[in-house]
Amino acid sequence: MHPSLTLGLLAGGRATRLGGRDKAWTVFDGQPLVARTLAALQARHRFAECLVSANRNFDRYPALGLRAIPDRLPDFPGPLAGIDALLDACSTPWLLTVPIDLLVIPNDLLAGLQAAGEGGAVACDASGLQPLIALWPVARAREVVGAALARGEAAVHRVVATLALHVVRFDNVAFGNLNTPEDFLT
Repeated sequence: MHPSLTLGLLAGGRATRLGGRDKAWTVFDGQPLVARTLAALQARHRFAECLVSANRNFDRYPALGLRAIPDRLPDFPGPLAGIDALLDACSTPWLLTVPIDLLVIPNDLLAGLQAAGEGGAVACDASGLQPLIALWPVARAREVVGAALARGEAAVHRVVATLALHVVRFDNVAFGNLNTPEDFLT
């Protein structure tokens, strides 16, 4: 178990490209995305707590062992608001954020991010920087994320740059994501 690490799944968006369906509960490979992502990460790691940034269907998450955390800001302001809510709810020094719509989650994702050291880390795959896949130093990140949102800033990559998170390269993989109805056709 990682007693100093909380898992924070990002599932709180509007899913406009899916016609507004709750993406977390959209089935891919026989499982809802949130269950699929959680299972992939829990198969390799034990976390002090598992949270999910969600803005609907709160009653469904406890069955998976997840505590649902709604945005603290109204009207689905974007993934930075989800990260803000997860950081606020986090009781450990470290928070690993992973969006629920990844197609591929590398086996060495957490180990790679942790190997970057004490400053926190962000993933970079074959497609480029993936700012939603990050290991956040909670105390420092709370301040920076809160200040960014107070200024009306919504770009996660800018917050990552401000925090100077170490970039960890996963050059041999493209995480991909599932966003449109066509992506779910198998």
